This record gives sequence, C-alpha cells and structure tokens, in this order.
Amino acid sequence: MLDRPPTPLHRGFSSLICLLLICGVLLSSSSQAVTEDLKIPNLGESSTSLFSADYEYQLGRMWLRSFRGQAPLLNDPLMHSYLENLVFELVQHSELQDRRIELVIVDNPTINAFAVPGGVIGVHSGLFQYAETEDEFATVMAHEIAHLSQRHFSRRMELAQEQGPMQLAGLLAGVLLAATVGTDAGLAAMTTAQGLAQDAQLRYSRANEAEADRVGLRTLYNAGMDPYAAPQMFERMYAATRYSQGDRIPEFLRTHPLSEKRISDTRARAMQYPKRIRAVSLDYQLMRARVAVQEAQTPEEAVANFRSELEGESLSQEATTYGLVLALTAAGRADEAALALDSIWSGNSDRIEYVIADADIDLARGNTSRAVATLERRLDLSPGNHPLTMSYANALHQAGSPHLAEAVLIEQSRRVSNDPGLWYLLAEVQGLAGNIVGLHRSRAEYFILINALDTAERQLSYASNLVGNDFTTSSLINERLRDIQDMRAEMDTG
Repeated sequence: MLDRPPTPLHRGFSSLICLLLICGVLLSSSSQAVTEDLKIPNLGESSTSLFSADYEYQLGRMWLRSFRGQAPLLNDPLMHSYLENLVFELVQHSELQDRRIELVIVDNPTINAFAVPGGVIGVHSGLFQYAETEDEFATVMAHEIAHLSQRHFSRRMELAQEQGPMQLAGLLAGVLLAATVGTDAGLAAMTTAQGLAQDAQLRYSRANEAEADRVGLRTLYNAGMDPYAAPQMFERMYAATRYSQGDRIPEFLRTHPLSEKRISDTRARAMQYPKRIRAVSLDYQLMRARVAVQEAQTPEEAVANFRSELEGESLSQEATTYGLVLALTAAGRADEAALALDSIWSGNSDRIEYVIADADIDLARGNTSRAVATLERRLDLSPGNHPLTMSYANALHQAGSPHLAEAVLIEQSRRVSNDPGLWYLLAEVQGLAGNIVGLHRSRAEYFILINALDTAERQLSYASNLVGNDFTTSSLINERLRDIQDMRAEMDTG
C-alpha cells in the first residue's frame, strides 16, 4: 500500500489564507515545531529574473507539489473536469497570456479561491455551495484569472523587496500551515514573517482589487455570462459577514476585503454592460449536489437533506434528484438510487454524470460486468474522457480485471499525467496484475506529484533493482531519477 491515499475524502479543515507565496521560513517559536516537516522550496535571492513569466511558472509548479502533499484535496474527476472546462472558457476570453493552467480543489467547506503565480488556480469546495449560480461562481474565477493576467504577484513582491527580505519570509509556510493545521497557525506564521508589513503582504492592495474587479468583469461578459452576477455575489458575501469577526470571516474576504464602496463600484461597472438572462446551468448544479453529498456528516443525512429540498424550492429539481441518487448509493440503498436515477435520465441518457452514477449503482449491487459494459459503451462516444476513464478503470479493478485496468490507465496517463489519483489507482492494479516494476514506477509518479521526492526516489530504486536486463526500462528509470535530482535542486537553490 502507498503511504497515504491520493486525497482524503473527510471534511476539510484547512483555511487557505493568502493567495501568494514566496519561500523561506521565519516562524514564531510556537509555530516552529509544527513546520519542521514542511517541504518548502527555497527560491533563492531576489532579482529582476525572480518575476519573469517562466520563473513564476516554475514557482507555481513547485508550490503545487508542496500543496498537494500537505492539504486535503478532493479527488473527484467529475468536479475537476467541470472546473477545468469553466476556467479554460474564461481564460480564452481573458487577458492572460500564459495559459498553462493547473487547477486544484481543496476539500474545505469555507468560501475561498486563490491564484498562485505560474497559473495555479484553486478553489475551496465550499464556494460551490455558497455561489448559487454558475455566473456567481464564475465571477470569483474570473477575478482570480485577472490577478494572474495583471501580474499582481510580481508587482506586490517587488514592493515587498523594497521593504526588506524579512517581509517575504514565511508566506509559503503560512499557506501550508493554514491548509493543514488551521487559520490561527497560518496567520501566526505569516504575521511573524511579515511584521508591520502584514497588511501589504496578506491582502491585495485596493488598487489591485479594483483592477481585478474591472478586468474580471470584462472577462465574465466576454465569456457570455451575466456581469450583474458580480455585484450580486459580492453583496451576499458582504451581508453574510458584515458583523463577523476573526475566524468567522471567510478566507476569500481576508485576502480580498470587501467594502460598500467596492460593491458600489462593481455594480456601476456591471451597469455598463447589457444584462444577460441565463438559464440555470445544470452542469454547475450537479457539481453543487456532489459537494453537498461530500460535506454531509453521513450519507443518510445527505438523503434527508435532498428529500427535504425536493419537497420545497430548488434551483434545479433534476440536480437535487441527482444528489439524492448519490446519497442513496453511498448509504447502501442502491435499489432506491436506481429508481431515482430513472426519473431524471430518460431524456439525457448520455450525460456522463448519470452514466457514472448508474455504473456506481451496479458496483454497489455487485453487478460489476454491467458497470463495465455501461462505461465502455459511453467511452466509445467520448474516448479519453478523464472522469469516464477513471470510473471505467475502477470498475475493471472491482471486476477482477487488473490487467485490463492497467492498460486503460497507462494509456490515460499519456493524456493526463498530473492526476495523483490516476497513479495511485494504477499502482494498485499493477500490484494485483503482478507488474511489480510498474507498481514502483507508478508509486514514484504519485509521490513526485505530492512532493515526496525521497519516497519517489526509493520507489524508483526498488524498480531499478528488479528490472534485470530490460535496458529500455532501466534507462527510463534512470532518467526519472535525474528528474528528481533536478526537482530537489530547484527546491534547495531556486
């Protein structure tokens, strides 16, 4: 078994406080013991090259590996696929030049989204629940894209350079502490590092916020969405937190402070565009239903919540029924789940969410052959679709066909190499298939993605000892070992 599952499915307890980071650790004594094991890249001395696009890309990928290894993330290919489609649609209509985007979903019920230099965009699962419509959710995503396109990271770090290197230290440690220990520890780490310049480092400046609001609103409109969703979203957030203090303030508002003037300005900007009346996005409401199931204390609680919602008012009865299907399946009530699913998918039988839900019901019933056949037929219509492929491989795994699952996942890894969950499952089925060299190589890829470089190196060493006279495989292993050395050097020297 691997040392750690790909992504914990329990309720998140992280609070990601700041959007930006730079490396180095300068922590109070109370936080020092907690952070001794954090893997924090050293990005070297500041210089003009520090803020180049290529450097930001390198920074973002190093940060993402560290973050994956230490934050509770959602391993949900359907949600990731939805977020990817939405963000890339927004990016196509934005001012962002470097469009090498990486996305991450944090398993956390709080309201937050963040952008890290180098094109890393993340969102807390709680934002799906809070933003009632896709347009409201897209408002926050467009805002984060605007921070990237306007290079606010570089501009803020240049200011920080002038204020002194101590004000740069600890930001990454604070982010990781906030994600793995809690808000107070993260704030303490960053406060110690930043001293009197805390506000300048933790928060975007008012000018940057206004610019991101303006640019993000234009992106939202150009992507075909309703610009009036922006002031609506901000007004609800402001009203909900107006009298909140301390930890009750959403993390998004810690780093993106709202005021009545900012809301008024956003409303005035929105009025410069024609209002769009958009139908409720079923795609988005289905993702909200998935989050509601994951955030419920128990599947039975989720069942009760969805039944209550069906009896009242709902933005989408179909999405609410879908949530009920998922909750019933998780509660071990597969027959009831099948009946509920039948009520919504007769006119939309090719919808991927419903096909996967149907296969999951069959797996819960022990009918693995039907689940495999269902997913196989749908994959013929959408070859390479990542959520379908992962569900198909899992069904093959449960059907006792590890060799077939291995072949499917190896092919998919050539399309999607940055999914830790794929490498985790691939290692499992390779072990069952007797491919021990492959198992160790896949484990290494998983550990690389979560920044456990020493463990990845050990896995490759195990594989190298078993490879025998297969010189092609041996050379590939040695090449990957050199890659790990390069990654470690980047972490150490920047």
